[in-house]
Amino acid sequence: MPLLPRPGNAKDPQVAGLFSQEDPERIFTDLREIGHGSFGAVYFARNVQTKEIVAIKKMSYSGKGSQDKWQDIIKEVRFLGQLKHKNAIEYKGCYLKEHTAWLVMEYCLGSASDIIEVHKKPLKEVEISAICQGALEGLAYLHDMGKIHRDIKAGNILLTEDGTVKLADFGSASLASPANSFVGTPYWMAPEVILAMDEGQYDGKADVWSLGITCIELAERKPPLFNMNAMSALYHIAQNDSPSLSGGEWSDEFHNFVNDCLCKVVVERPSAAKCLQHPFVRKTRRVSVLMELIIRTRDAVRKLDNLQYRRMKKLIMNGSAASEDALLEGLPISPQPASPGSGGVADEEISVDDTSSQDDEQLDSKSGSLASQHSTTASSQASLSSLNAAPMPEDFQLPAPLVRDRSPPLSVQLHNMIQLSGGSGRSMEVAQNNFATIRTTSIVRQEIKQHERSNELRNFTVYKRLRKMHQKELQSMESRFSAEMDEHKQRLDREYESLRAKFSKELERLKQQHTTELERHSKNMVAQEKKLVRDTSLSHENEKRSLADQMKKNYKCDKERMKKGLDTSTPKKEREDMMRVYKETLARRQRDAEFRLERHQKDTMEFNLRRFKRVAVLNLHQLEQKLLREEMTQRQAQLEYEHTMLVRHHESTQDLEYKQLAALQKCKDEQLHRQHQTEKENMRDYNSRAEAELRKKHAMEVKQQPRSLKAKEIQIRKQFNEAVKTQQRQYKALKEHILQNTPKAEQKAVVKKLKDEQMRKLASLGDQYEASIAEMLQQQNVRLDESQMVEANELRTRLQQEMELLMAYQSKVRAQAEAQHKREQKVLEERVSLRRALLEQKMDDERSNLTREERDRWRSLQERQRQELESFDIETTAMGLNAADVAAASQEVAVDEDQLSTQGSTLSLSASSSTNSFTSHTPL
Repeated sequence: MPLLPRPGNAKDPQVAGLFSQEDPERIFTDLREIGHGSFGAVYFARNVQTKEIVAIKKMSYSGKGSQDKWQDIIKEVRFLGQLKHKNAIEYKGCYLKEHTAWLVMEYCLGSASDIIEVHKKPLKEVEISAICQGALEGLAYLHDMGKIHRDIKAGNILLTEDGTVKLADFGSASLASPANSFVGTPYWMAPEVILAMDEGQYDGKADVWSLGITCIELAERKPPLFNMNAMSALYHIAQNDSPSLSGGEWSDEFHNFVNDCLCKVVVERPSAAKCLQHPFVRKTRRVSVLMELIIRTRDAVRKLDNLQYRRMKKLIMNGSAASEDALLEGLPISPQPASPGSGGVADEEISVDDTSSQDDEQLDSKSGSLASQHSTTASSQASLSSLNAAPMPEDFQLPAPLVRDRSPPLSVQLHNMIQLSGGSGRSMEVAQNNFATIRTTSIVRQEIKQHERSNELRNFTVYKRLRKMHQKELQSMESRFSAEMDEHKQRLDREYESLRAKFSKELERLKQQHTTELERHSKNMVAQEKKLVRDTSLSHENEKRSLADQMKKNYKCDKERMKKGLDTSTPKKEREDMMRVYKETLARRQRDAEFRLERHQKDTMEFNLRRFKRVAVLNLHQLEQKLLREEMTQRQAQLEYEHTMLVRHHESTQDLEYKQLAALQKCKDEQLHRQHQTEKENMRDYNSRAEAELRKKHAMEVKQQPRSLKAKEIQIRKQFNEAVKTQQRQYKALKEHILQNTPKAEQKAVVKKLKDEQMRKLASLGDQYEASIAEMLQQQNVRLDESQMVEANELRTRLQQEMELLMAYQSKVRAQAEAQHKREQKVLEERVSLRRALLEQKMDDERSNLTREERDRWRSLQERQRQELESFDIETTAMGLNAADVAAASQEVAVDEDQLSTQGSTLSLSASSSTNSFTSHTPL
C-alpha cells in the first residue's frame, strides 16, 4: 500500500500547485470572526494589496485524524479550483500557516437560512422561486461536470450584494458521479444517499431531493422531521413516504415543484436542468426580488443590532447591578421603563420584533447545532456570511465573549465600549469599513455557543465515521475477494491451458508417430514389392533353364526313340528328311513351350503384383483405420479428462464464491449490528440530553419563580398597606366624629374600644392578606409542578415513541438485510446453476463435435479408400486382368504386414510349381 503524504507537506508534487507559499497574515488584515463550526472559524478579511473583501475559512489539520483532515482539505481545494460559474462561490486561493489552511473565497452577505432567522418567519413564494432558480443553475453546472454537491440546504445557499445566488460548502461534494458514500446533513439527505452503501449508488438527482427539502425549510422555517433525533430521521426519510408542503397559502405550481423534487423513485425524479424548466422557477424575475429581500433583511439586522446595543447602553446608564448579574448569568433582561426625555428607547424596543416563542428558541438552538454543523465536512454556511457590525464600531463585542472573560467589571467594559463607539454616525461608518452582512450578532453568538456545548454533532460525526469505516471495510473486502477470485480464475485458466497445451503436444506427437508409421509402411511395401519382383524373376529364370534342360532331355529321348522306331529299310534320305522334320517339330514345340512359359510367367507376375499391391492397399487402409481409431480414442480420453478438470474447476469456483458471499454477509451483519448499537447509544444519549435540558429548564423556572412571586407578594403587601392606611384614615375620621358627640369622661373608654376594634380588624385584614399570599404561592407552585410534570411526561412519551420507532425501523432493516442475503444467495445459486448448465452444454457440444468430427473423418477415410480400390480395380481391368479374381485372391492372403515377405515367397513357389507342372505335361 503506498504511503500517504505527510499532512501539510506543500512540497508534495501532487499538491504543490494547490497552495500559495506566501504568509497569509501579511496579505489579509482586519480579520473578524463571522462564523464557527466543527472545522474551525470563518473570518471577514480585507486583502491589503487589492483592497478586496474576502471570506477566510480556517481549517486545522493537526491532532487526531490529521491525515483525513488533510485529504478533505486537498479535495475541497481541488474542487473549488475547478468551479467557474456565476452561481458557485468563487475560489481565490489557499494558504498554509502553522498547521492551518486559510481557504480564501468570495465574500457574501449571508445565507438563506440567515434570512429566515432574522425575520423569524418563512420567505415569500416568489423569493423561494428566485433562490431555487439560482441554486438550480449552479447544480446543473455541477452535474454537467459529473460532480455532486451532496449538502444542499438553506445554510449553504448564499447571497451577494447584487442579488446573485451562490452555492457554497463543497467539503462534502463528490468529484465523481455516481457515488455511494454516506455524506450530507441528516434532514436534507436523499433516500438513495442513506441507502447507498446497501442498495447501490446515487447521482446528481440526490441534490434535487435536498433542494426540495430546502424549499420546505424556506417555506416553514425548518425541514421536515426537524424536531426528531437525527438517527430516527434517517430511517423516516429512507423508508416512509416523501414529505410535502403543509400549511400556508402556496400555489399549485409550488406544490408540484416540491413534489417533483421529492419523488422517491430516482428515475422519475427530474434533473436539475429539467427543474429549471418548471413553471414555478421560470415565473420569477429573481434579481429585483432578491435585491428587495436583501435590503429588507439588512434593515432588520441593523434594527436588531441597534436595539441590542441600546439595551446594553441603557443598562450602563441606569447602573443596574441586577441587570448586570442577569446578563452575566445569561438570564433575560427586562427593559426598564423609559424615563421622560429618554428619546423613546422603550418604544423602539417594542417596535422591533426581537422576541420569539418557545418554539423559535428551540428551532434556533437546534439549527445552530445541526443544520449548520451536521455536514460530513463542516458547513461553510458561516464561511461566507458575517455579522452586521453597522452601526456599531469595530471593537464592539456582544455579551457572549464578555461572559467568558470576567476580568474587568461588566459595567467598566460596557462603559468603555460606549465611549469607543461614542459619537457620530459618521465615525461609525468609517469604522465599518464596508462591512455588510445579513447576519445578526445573535446568530453568530448562538452558533459559537451551540458548537461549544452540543455533542450531537460529535455523535453524528462518529456515526458517519462508522458508516464510512464500514464502507471502506466492505470495499476493501470486495476488492480483496475480487483479487482472490481473479487470481483463482487465472490459476485455473493456467492449469487448463497447460493441460490443453500438454494434450496438444501429445496429439501432435501421436500424429508424427502415425506419419512415421505410414512412411515406414510405405517404404516396407516398396521394398517388399521389389523383393517380390526380384524373387519372381529369379524363379522365372530358373523355370526357363529347367524348361530348356527338360526340353533337351526330352529331345534326346525322343530322338533315340524315333531312331529306334524307324525302319532300317527306309531309305536314308527319307530317314534324314523325317528326322529333320521331327527336329523342326521339336524345335517348334520347344519354342512354343518357351513362349507359353514366358507368357504364363508374365501373366503370373502381373497377377501376383496386382494381388500384392491390392493387399498392400488393403493393409494401408487397415493401418489408416487403426491409426485414426487410435487418434480418436486418445482425443476422446483427453476431452473427458478436460471435462473432468472443468467440472472440478467449476466446483472449486463455486465453493470460493459461496465462501466469499458468506464472509461478506457476515461482515454486513456485524456492521449492521454495530451501526444499530451506535444508533441506540446515540438515541439514548439524545434522550438523556433532552431530559437534562428539560430538567435544566425546569430548574431555571424554579430558580426564576421566587423573583416573580416576590413581585406579586410585594404587590399584595402594597395593597395591604394601602388598605391599612385607608382604615387608619377612616378610624381617625370616625374617632373625631365620635369624640365630638361623646362626653369627655367617656371619651377614654370609647377611644380604647375603637382602638381595640381597629387592631382586631387590621389583624383580620392582615390574616386575610397572608392567606391570600400563601394561597397564591401554593397555587403558583402547584401550577408550576403540574405544568412541569405534564411537560416531562410528554417528553418521555415522545422520546419513548421515537425509541420504539427506531427499534421498529432497525428490525425492519434487519429483516430487509436478511431478505437481501437470501436474494443474494438465490442470485448466486442461479448464477452457479446457469454457469454449470453452460458448462455442461459446452461439454456436450464438444462431445458432439468430436463425435461428428470422428464420424466425418471415418466417412471421408472410407470414401477415399473405396475410391482408391475402385481406381485400383479399374487400372487392373485396364491391364487385362480380372479385377474380381485379383480381389478374391487378395482376400485369401493374410493381411498382416509382418507376413508380406512370406507372402512373396509363397507367390514365387506357386509360380515355380506351376512351371514344372506345365513342362511335365508338355505333349510331344
